[in-house]
Amino acid sequence: MAFEGLSDKLSKVFSKLRGKGRLSEADVKEAMREVRLALLEADVNYKVVKDLVASITARCTGSNVLESLSPSQTIIKVVNEELTALMGGTHVKLNMAGSPPTVVMMVGLQGAGKTTNGAKLAGLMKKQGKRPLLVACDVYRPAAIKQLEVVGGQLGVPVFQMGQGDPVKIAKAAVEHAKAHGNDIVFIDTAGRLHIDETLMDELKNIKSAVKPSEILLVVDAMTGQDAVNAASAFNEALSIDGVLLSKLDGDARGGAALSVRAVTGKPIRFAGVGEKLDAIEPFHPERMASRILGMGDVLTLIEKAEQSLDEKKALELEKKLRANKFTLTDFLDQLGQLKNMGSMQDIMGMMPGMDRRAMKDATIDEKAMVRIEAIILSMTQRERENPEMLNSSRKRRIAKGSGTKVEDINKLLKQFDMMRQLVKQMSSGRMPKGMKGKIPGFM
Repeated sequence: MAFEGLSDKLSKVFSKLRGKGRLSEADVKEAMREVRLALLEADVNYKVVKDLVASITARCTGSNVLESLSPSQTIIKVVNEELTALMGGTHVKLNMAGSPPTVVMMVGLQGAGKTTNGAKLAGLMKKQGKRPLLVACDVYRPAAIKQLEVVGGQLGVPVFQMGQGDPVKIAKAAVEHAKAHGNDIVFIDTAGRLHIDETLMDELKNIKSAVKPSEILLVVDAMTGQDAVNAASAFNEALSIDGVLLSKLDGDARGGAALSVRAVTGKPIRFAGVGEKLDAIEPFHPERMASRILGMGDVLTLIEKAEQSLDEKKALELEKKLRANKFTLTDFLDQLGQLKNMGSMQDIMGMMPGMDRRAMKDATIDEKAMVRIEAIILSMTQRERENPEMLNSSRKRRIAKGSGTKVEDINKLLKQFDMMRQLVKQMSSGRMPKGMKGKIPGFM
């Protein structure tokens, strides 16, 4: 995940501060020197680093901080607030037109991910009750139109295209089509270039003049660091963009783009692409991202992911089964499937407050454990899933052969499942089983 290196370095800085108790101005200056180096290594713009560190230092060297009961915690709070402010303070939603359709122009360099992330954004709007329309105005890149149609089809979002014609005419026709067919938000996928040139900018200006978009959203690749910031500055000067979508924020990007682009352009980061799946996009919340960077977790995003992934009706049915002590391996399998939809275990753990990133690195998170468990349960008959106590040696051998596992793996799963059922039974009666605390197995 982005910011991993920066988070590790900042964690070390704050660990040193915690170990000193009361702090002097010299301690703060030394810590700020390390913070400056960490930010520069994360590819944050030099001027942005200079201004940020100066602001943090000014706030942290006051007597109210140095003489407080917990100066290190106060300094962490200051850094958190300054990082949040640097990235925009709060999430800024898309500008919506007074009368539909809202027109959103997706712009950016070739390879930044305009087409895919424009489709992701349309899918997100559809989940929120909108009726989006995708428009194919990239008439130069081979297969760009086909790519948009494929991802649009996967998301159930209609695509408007007129082949390899005039992009300005296509954009105007698409807006009229949206008005006629009740599409309340239009995403125009424009052409990109390997680098910024006058021809590209003129075309984008002409589309802007023709359709008067409510929002010009620049897609920048978080993996490109300062190049992303330079591209953002150029597009902003030419088109006066309204916001930024950071793509590939799930990769090993150092994070410099996210921390620099808002300060350099003055325009908010509205969304972030956080994976390859078509639902892997989320609103960008500066305060939550600052918390992640400082290793403080991101509970709100975790809750939102759970709400999107977990089936409320199934949850109510499961609650009834738990109260009646009728939790089966079928229910267990269903819960695993919903958990997988939330993303990787590494990402989920990274959103939990108090999780040490360095400890997480050392921990072996066996993502394949879920796959093995699924294979084992799916190799059972429905009757065996409902009554696991009937699994004798011959049945276990059959299941092991069918799932490509060992009998020992099946015994381990059954032991874990039995412990879980015991816990649920005891909790429903208001008592925790003796010696059970801390023994419920996970996927570590």
